[in-house]
Amino acid sequence: MNVTIREIDESTVPSVKQYGSSFEVTSKLVLHAENGKISYTVVAVPPYRKQYGPEEVEPRAYVGSSDKIVFFAYVDNTLAGQIRLWKHWNNYAYIDDIAVEPEYRGRGVGRALIERAVEWAKSKGLPGIMLETQDNNVAACRLYERCGFKLYGFDTQLYKGQDPTTEEIALYWYLIF
Repeated sequence: MNVTIREIDESTVPSVKQYGSSFEVTSKLVLHAENGKISYTVVAVPPYRKQYGPEEVEPRAYVGSSDKIVFFAYVDNTLAGQIRLWKHWNNYAYIDDIAVEPEYRGRGVGRALIERAVEWAKSKGLPGIMLETQDNNVAACRLYERCGFKLYGFDTQLYKGQDPTTEEIALYWYLIF
């Protein structure tokens, strides 16, 4: 499978996805912290579908910007995924969103997008990349780990503002150059 990565421009602005996405949850990470190191085990959970609501994104703000970018992944000229990132306040590149269409998941599209994000961050002289995901997004966590990211932080309260009953834990992954 040949994955082609393109940077956002005026012709690709309409391709920026501004809708919710979902994935099937069948497991989650159980965190362990000791001596300043975070590790985890993966445990099965009763299956359910995790649904994200649509995000408000102004795609044209990414065109020609020096501090933020969107990259699109195409397989045989079909849009298969995208990644949005910017220079964060702490000088890391921050992956705000990475999405791969369900039929292309597990086929190298996410890795290709992350590799292009790494190139962008390095070209800006940034010290690394960070991102946040949830403990129930195991497939994404495994992708980040395969791409060299390390789990350096978590927050048990981040999502409680939206849903006080949630048990989701925010995970902070870093790739330091």
